[in-house]
Amino acid sequence: MKKPHELSAPELTAAYAAGSLSPVQVTEHLLDHIARSEPHVNAMYVVDRDGAMEQAQSSARRWQAGKALSPLDGVPVTLKDNIVTRGQPAPIGTKANEGLPAAAADAPPAARVREAGCVMLGKTTMPDYGMLSSGLSSLHGVTRNPWQLDRNTSGSSSGAGAAAAARYAPLHLGTDIGGSVRLPATHCGIFALKPSYGRVPIHPPFMGRITGPMTRSVHDAALLMNVLAQPDARDYTSLPDLRIDFTHELDAIEPKRLRIGFLPDMRVGLAVDPEVRAAAKATADALAKAGAVVEEIPSYLTPDMIEGMCRFFEVRLYNDFAALPRERQQKVLPFVAEWCTWRAGQATGSDVMAAYMQILAMREAAVAACEPYDFVISPTSPILPYEAELACPGNDPHDALPHIAFTLPYNMSEQPAASINWTASASGLPIGVQIIGRRFDDAGVLRLSRLVEQLRPAQKDWPAVPGE
Repeated sequence: MKKPHELSAPELTAAYAAGSLSPVQVTEHLLDHIARSEPHVNAMYVVDRDGAMEQAQSSARRWQAGKALSPLDGVPVTLKDNIVTRGQPAPIGTKANEGLPAAAADAPPAARVREAGCVMLGKTTMPDYGMLSSGLSSLHGVTRNPWQLDRNTSGSSSGAGAAAAARYAPLHLGTDIGGSVRLPATHCGIFALKPSYGRVPIHPPFMGRITGPMTRSVHDAALLMNVLAQPDARDYTSLPDLRIDFTHELDAIEPKRLRIGFLPDMRVGLAVDPEVRAAAKATADALAKAGAVVEEIPSYLTPDMIEGMCRFFEVRLYNDFAALPRERQQKVLPFVAEWCTWRAGQATGSDVMAAYMQILAMREAAVAACEPYDFVISPTSPILPYEAELACPGNDPHDALPHIAFTLPYNMSEQPAASINWTASASGLPIGVQIIGRRFDDAGVLRLSRLVEQLRPAQKDWPAVPGE
């Protein structure tokens, strides 16, 4: 018989409806599971035991009365540090912002899961300012990969990725501006969707930034998207309210009707590891065997495009860093401080505009490359998980983003993109593949992800972390 931390969202709510489990029992179990695992994984910034138990008790009363608020009522969820949550410390992610008052209101994603009756267990870790694809933070320390504790989770939704793999809850919310839900997904062996820009309202909005579900299965992510994808007036980029049921016909995709592009190598940034390349090729071959037309496509990304994005990110963070008092600047992770100051302080208006134009060129190239196809598949990350203590592969603050070439373009092009685990490396580490859809076709990406979930080889058991 499965333990509560092993159950999916539908399995939990079926148990609630049958009376064989209650949200209170499940929440108590998960909080104990987290307490045993956290000294080793360090995925949680805040564990809100009192708040979670109060929400679980309210959910239990609703289930007993037959008045569940949604299909996710009573299902536990975690939220990334930078998703504002009422009564929790304001998003900080860095020692430089310690001491800020608790948030007075929920950001849109937190509001939606609260309205659905989810039990909010707490907040997950992230690197300083969410600007690293790593589990390293001046505030949180090192978040470790449950599959192998000396390996990196990637980031910036590092805690969410680790928490999902360690089975802290069925549902997790991360944010993504250059790969920040998909990169932890591939390194932690989970599923994550970066929705189309505007599909899931956030506040404050920013170019390319989106909240997305991080889960152990595609179906759980689809259920969570039903909750998240509702308009919110605070996000001026939010899409019209279409009331899409992302679980509808989740298994109905017909591979014989699909034309799929296969992008095995961006040829920018880090070289693709042979095991990563093999996993992506195996995915393409499986889809072709299922009947899809699969065509290999060349890279469209140039070194100037990725360099322009790097410079833009550096200047964006430099503006925030330069505004801090000296004593607060000294609390920022030294890697991040060096990254955002080594050249951004000398950037001219022409430099910033040139960088921005490269972002637009990247966007145009990504859309054009994907346009002939229903979907494109590629590696998610070019590499396997690297050392846990490093801020980035190579640990060079003058080259902090060499590993995001496969994920970054789709934030800028506003297309939906997901990462789903395909297999494990020879050393037992997860290897995910990325599935990219046309703009606004979030439901299609979920359906193809579900097909890949069914076609992939048998999966390793979830890791049992020390203390479990």
